[in-house]
Amino acid sequence: MIFVIDIGNSHTVTGIYKGKKLIAEWRLQSNAKSTADELAITYSMLFDISGIEKKSISGVIISSVVPTLEAAWVSCCDKHFSHHCPRNPFVVKVEKISSLISVALDNPADVGADRLVNAIAAWRIHKNKQIIIDFGTAITFDCVTETCEYLGGAILPGIAISLEALANKTAKLPHIDVSEAPSGIIGKSTVHAMKSGILYGYGAMIDGVVKNIKNEMVQSSSEKFTVMATGGMAKLIAPFAHSIETIDPLLTLKGLEYIYRQVTAK
Repeated sequence: MIFVIDIGNSHTVTGIYKGKKLIAEWRLQSNAKSTADELAITYSMLFDISGIEKKSISGVIISSVVPTLEAAWVSCCDKHFSHHCPRNPFVVKVEKISSLISVALDNPADVGADRLVNAIAAWRIHKNKQIIIDFGTAITFDCVTETCEYLGGAILPGIAISLEALANKTAKLPHIDVSEAPSGIIGKSTVHAMKSGILYGYGAMIDGVVKNIKNEMVQSSSEKFTVMATGGMAKLIAPFAHSIETIDPLLTLKGLEYIYRQVTAK
């Protein structure tokens, strides 16, 4: 079994793969102050609840954008989850996955590990030019060619960040829940107006960014081009962003499993 770990700024998403099947998945808040032992206690309990034995873990792979939490996770896995692994936890770095993706940036180390993992996973599915949009703390647009070359992308503030800023920086705008869509774009109340502004506004913004990126990437209308979305809020915004063609909430975990098997098999 492979223990896959994606450490994000807001949440850490983990899973257990048995062969190529995901048999367990957990999504917990990321706490940069967590220690290795605290992580071990939490995940030992989750393993027990799911009926998974630590000794069944044959490999661990970690993708992280939080350096302090990455260090805690590596220590945790070394001490508690790697006893039966043939090697130490594999931490995704651009130089370690160069056989799977090339990075066309001035400084390839600038790009987040999760973005490269998503790019590899999406390319494996479609094998054509594409944009992968990840709805997390930030909204990232990652551009990949048909030969799995990572071109770069764009980054926007995430939906939760915008909602928090509206509530915290204004006197009368409340904290709201946007999980339920408004009945129309013209708000009949403050909450309605905020919901429509966020959902329709972000949808239009996503479509505009995709249109401009596509114009830069595609030379011919006959070229295959895909727009894929992932992340916690992908399903929420997708009805308002008409450029999104497919959604895969497990894209990063799938990418981690694929990378581990490809890289460590060599």
